[in-house]
Amino acid sequence: MTTNFKRRILLAALAAIPFRAQLARAQAGSFTELKPPQPVETGNKIEVVEFFWYGCPHCYNLEPLLETWLKKQPPDVEFRRIPAVFNERWALDAGMFFTLEALGVLEKLHRPLFDAIHRDRLRTDDVAARDQWLQKNGVDPKKFEDTFRSFGVQSKVKRAAQQTIAYKIDGTPAMAVQGRYTVSVEQGNGQAGMLAAVDRLVDQVRKRKAG
Repeated sequence: MTTNFKRRILLAALAAIPFRAQLARAQAGSFTELKPPQPVETGNKIEVVEFFWYGCPHCYNLEPLLETWLKKQPPDVEFRRIPAVFNERWALDAGMFFTLEALGVLEKLHRPLFDAIHRDRLRTDDVAARDQWLQKNGVDPKKFEDTFRSFGVQSKVKRAAQQTIAYKIDGTPAMAVQGRYTVSVEQGNGQAGMLAAVDRLVDQVRKRKAG
């Protein structure tokens, strides 16, 4: 083997090291372990949480994938959403989420609200436009406003803000598993990868519980 050929092999190997290191970091860093872990609210079931914002286009684009993913989840997995809160604007939309929940219409109106914001350009901070949308969807605006301002809803908004910090969420969408792990879109190398990482973590938690 000639010296030049050996040199070329060595240079090729050295050139591959950064790529291998980057790949190893991507595989090892596909999730973040929370320290300390956060309490779960799903009893014996494995909790999966989505942190989202109604105004986030990436959260909106995730919805179809998320809906398909949810249909495939086994009975021992329980999914819930937490509206991330970083500022007053996000708190406003978190209040809408919890108000619709309190009124018993969240399941019906969650996706339509996303559509109204991103497809029809609804501004949820425009009270007149918001009330028009509510009325169109069978929700009494006054009842909505009273519920929105209630102690129960505002307490949930504050709790969501605390959880956003406790889970160390720095962007949306993001997922959390069993109060122990979080996964971002970046860590998953895309939305589908994020959901795949969640599946792996759920399986990991399931095995730990069984063991």
